Amino acid sequence: MRAELRGVYAVWLREVKRYLRDKMRIVTAVTAPIVWLLLFGVGFSSFFRQSGGVNYINFLFPGIIAQSLLFTSVFLGISVIYDRQFGFLKEMLVAPIKRISVFSGKMLGGATDALIQASIVLVLSVFFIPVQPVMMLACLPIMLLTTIGFVSMSIIIASRLKTLESFGLIMNFVNLPLFFSSGALFPISSAPGWLQTLGYFNPLTYAVDAMRGLLLGHTIISFSSTTFLYDAIRSLLLGNNMFPIWFDLAVLGGFAGIMILLGAVAFARR
Repeated sequence: MRAELRGVYAVWLREVKRYLRDKMRIVTAVTAPIVWLLLFGVGFSSFFRQSGGVNYINFLFPGIIAQSLLFTSVFLGISVIYDRQFGFLKEMLVAPIKRISVFSGKMLGGATDALIQASIVLVLSVFFIPVQPVMMLACLPIMLLTTIGFVSMSIIIASRLKTLESFGLIMNFVNLPLFFSSGALFPISSAPGWLQTLGYFNPLTYAVDAMRGLLLGHTIISFSSTTFLYDAIRSLLLGNNMFPIWFDLAVLGGFAGIMILLGAVAFARR
């Protein structure tokens, strides 16, 4: 058991180090969501009318965080193809650890990379929307489940492909419909019926919904208030959006669990 944990840690550390050493990748990945926010927020704010007095930039920011999670996560599986092409994946698979440990290390490493990146965008939210620190912290479990699910999905797809070109084409085909049907850019309730149905089957919809409910919720939590615990629990469980946050978490947890299981099976059969 200890050897397996060391193996998971070694693979995880390698993935994180590769990410942290690529400074341009980090800078680009953090600035890109801000560019999206400014382009869409400024460009479409005059066409947007959201009930409750929420302006479009405020409405959009949780969706931009979800976009950062999605776009980063789905392309992290490319490391599997790189490792296969350079022969390193073969060395890991014949190492004296179970293949599920190799998968776990890659999945956790990719999830850590995406979480770091999206957390930077989350911190930048204080410059755009009025948000309480406790609500920012409450977003972290949602972000973690989301990135675990999509990183695992990316690794599953990459494990079945041989070239970088095919991986890039498939991921672009997957991530754009996921993003545009998630309600990140517009209220899903205002979409056509077929798009609403597609959105309800989209895991990213529930990540956007949960973060929007937390970051834009009307519940005010004061650390000095005697009702702090009640306010916190009420806000975390109910939120202020389409679904209760416990339901969003349940969907994201189920999605992450299924992807982990499928990823473990995919690696075990290699």
